[in-house]
Amino acid sequence: MKKTNDFPRILSSFLSNELAIVQNHSSNTITSCRDTYKRLLGYMEDIAKISPHKVRIEDLTPERITEFLNWLESDCGNSAGARNQRLSAIHSLFRYIQMQAPEYTIQCYKVLSIRFKKVEKKQVSLLTENQVKALLKAPDATTPRGRRDQALLCLLYESCARVQQFADLRVGDLRLDSPATVELVGIGGKTTRSVPLASKVASLLRQYLLEHRLDGPSCYEHPLFFNAQHKKMTRQGITNIVKKHADECGIKEISPDMLRHSKALHLMEADIHPSLIREWFGEFDYKAAEAYLKTNVDMMRVIQEKMNSARFDVIPDVPEDSNKDKSFMERLVGEKDKTD
Repeated sequence: MKKTNDFPRILSSFLSNELAIVQNHSSNTITSCRDTYKRLLGYMEDIAKISPHKVRIEDLTPERITEFLNWLESDCGNSAGARNQRLSAIHSLFRYIQMQAPEYTIQCYKVLSIRFKKVEKKQVSLLTENQVKALLKAPDATTPRGRRDQALLCLLYESCARVQQFADLRVGDLRLDSPATVELVGIGGKTTRSVPLASKVASLLRQYLLEHRLDGPSCYEHPLFFNAQHKKMTRQGITNIVKKHADECGIKEISPDMLRHSKALHLMEADIHPSLIREWFGEFDYKAAEAYLKTNVDMMRVIQEKMNSARFDVIPDVPEDSNKDKSFMERLVGEKDKTD
């Protein structure tokens, strides 16, 4: 009797039911996992010569999964970080297979034992306060597009939003009455947080909404920043705007996240405690603070001066007559000369 191929059913159930309903993952997470499985099935067809509809669980051996991951790096140009992201999606699938088809427990265990690659952490790149000022002033405020870009850049910096969070903003997420706030949806769409906005930023946004006729209740579900088709602006579109005006300021290396990280550093320079910065970021810990501190020599110098103050001065003073005695090395050299 021919054995039934369970893999298509399990894969479909995992994407449509387990991830979307049971685990309640965001559409972005589901899309990322789906793309990984598409790449895997494409690899099985092109390299392993097995058609996607014929792929079985037993075909996805740990050796073949490892070959697929190596292929992503060598032939597709994926970084180690992207490789780890693909492996994480595969691990999630095989944990589900382990529950749905226990007869493959040993194979699943071996696949789940495939280790992630160590990724070297890059030093956090940041903008100085003067660079941020220049960037936010760069758009031509005498044109509609320039006013839009200025509102976008100012809100991106002020909100500390991730670029995808920013792209997902709707008009109804803004509250421009005092105290002005913007509501951001957390990773996975499970949490929200309100971030305070400066009065100047609120004024820019109010002007932007009026100019684009987005100030009515009927526009609350409309994307806050949109393209020519009135669809929400993509992450790449936001990145292009940031890079365009950064070039005008002579800033060579830039990304939307650099504004986010720079805001964190500026808050810390203002002596804001990390626990309060968390209210802006939604997720902020002391390890992140350490990464920011490593990038700012001036801030480290200020910290050192504070530690050298009388309150924290724990280093004993050097005795006044200590210079009268020969040092250990001098005595050692003198004894050596005597023996010679």
